[in-house]
Amino acid sequence: MDRIEKLRHGMVERHIDVALIFEPHNMYYMTGFTGGEGCAIITESKAYLTTDSRYTEQAQNESPGCEIVRVDNPANDLAGFIKGLHIKHVGFEEDFVSFKEYVNLKESLGEIELTPLNGLIEEIRQVKDEDEIKKMAKAQALAEEALTYVKSMIRPGITERELALELEFYIKKKGSSGLSFDTIVASGLRSSLPHGGPTDKKIEKGEFVTIDFGIVWDHYCSDMTRTYVVGEISDKQKEIYDVVLEAQLTALEGTKAGMTGAEVDKLGRDVIAKHGYGDYFGHGLGHGVGLQIHELPMANRRGTQKLKENTILTCEPGIYIPDLGGVRIEDIFVIKNNGILNLTHIDKKLEIL
Repeated sequence: MDRIEKLRHGMVERHIDVALIFEPHNMYYMTGFTGGEGCAIITESKAYLTTDSRYTEQAQNESPGCEIVRVDNPANDLAGFIKGLHIKHVGFEEDFVSFKEYVNLKESLGEIELTPLNGLIEEIRQVKDEDEIKKMAKAQALAEEALTYVKSMIRPGITERELALELEFYIKKKGSSGLSFDTIVASGLRSSLPHGGPTDKKIEKGEFVTIDFGIVWDHYCSDMTRTYVVGEISDKQKEIYDVVLEAQLTALEGTKAGMTGAEVDKLGRDVIAKHGYGDYFGHGLGHGVGLQIHELPMANRRGTQKLKENTILTCEPGIYIPDLGGVRIEDIFVIKNNGILNLTHIDKKLEIL
């Protein structure tokens, strides 16, 4: 069953005649259109793509399975086109459409009922096909190549910002369209900040250096984190690193399709708690990745959803201690029925640079 047919099946279950897709990632996923300006309209038998004159030729090239409809005044023309379909129930992306847009659309559609899609497209996107997995494996491989290059530059005196810039320059030079999120480089006491962005702080001997970044390859994201030590390591630093690594390896070994996100989270969290560091691990163990860096499902304490085969998740336990520093180790992997396929191959043993 292809993507649009899966969407139509979900529409029938939700008693929706037409699905309106505005969110750019969802639009690309369903139609192949990368322009980002417009609306995909999926009915029980046809797929339309509305956009303005700037993108009509692009849409014709990228979305051969859709009928392209030029709409230069969406506020008026889109509602008129939908009314011409003679339907009663229209589904919309409630997490993307603003309240103002919703009100305007509701007023324009008159008697036609607007119904939330309730994450239907995002639910379909969770399970990756073979082509998506290959793209994400490529993204991860290039990210590891870039980290190997930048790792050789980590030494006392270099700044966090310089390392982040070198990463970005390398991946763009190699053909990536960019970063999947703002790179995190946090050293020394700042490594206790889970999302510590790079600053002009210079790296010093004896410090942790945490690097968390991802790249985009052919629209798909990668995500990884490694933590290094510069020059020398204390017993406490080694203990923290070893606990995080044990937690990650335990979670990776125990994860398989059919488990809930909370059960996967517990695999790693219990290891950290067993060693007395439970209060220093606040975020979830992992999250889905794909066209966006954060997708469903979530592997955290609230994750009640069962994980399906060919879902791609991160596994990123961490310990963050104020006035000391922190460690995070993150891989990206594919869930299988009997375990996982790890897309991350760069070493994660403790390295003193």
